[in-house]
Amino acid sequence: MNVFFAAAAFLSAAVFLIHTFLGGRTIAVPLLKAQDLHPVPKLTSYYCWHIVTITLAIVSGMFVYAAYSQSGTDLGWAATLLTLGYCLLGLWVPVAKSQTYKNMPQGWLFLPIVIMGVLGGST
Repeated sequence: MNVFFAAAAFLSAAVFLIHTFLGGRTIAVPLLKAQDLHPVPKLTSYYCWHIVTITLAIVSGMFVYAAYSQSGTDLGWAATLLTLGYCLLGLWVPVAKSQTYKNMPQGWLFLPIVIMGVLGGST
């Protein structure tokens, strides 16, 4: 078993759960309740919310496979590159849009996953 990919799987599953349950209450529900948004951008954003949910679950599964399969290293690297992209975007957006990491901490949640993924892919 690759313990680093296993750690990445655990952490990415935690991010998936945070996104789904905590984020759902604080982001998705208020989005749907917003009366001042046109239905097309509102429902498109909601659709994108679910795309992220699915992607986070799949990335976690990719890390699980990489952790337990000798042939899973490439899949582990692919999951690591995806989380690197999520991390960099999440660190850039608050700065670019004059927000704080306190209000938008998502990028920081992916950093430990990226580190574990790089370590897992390097062993």
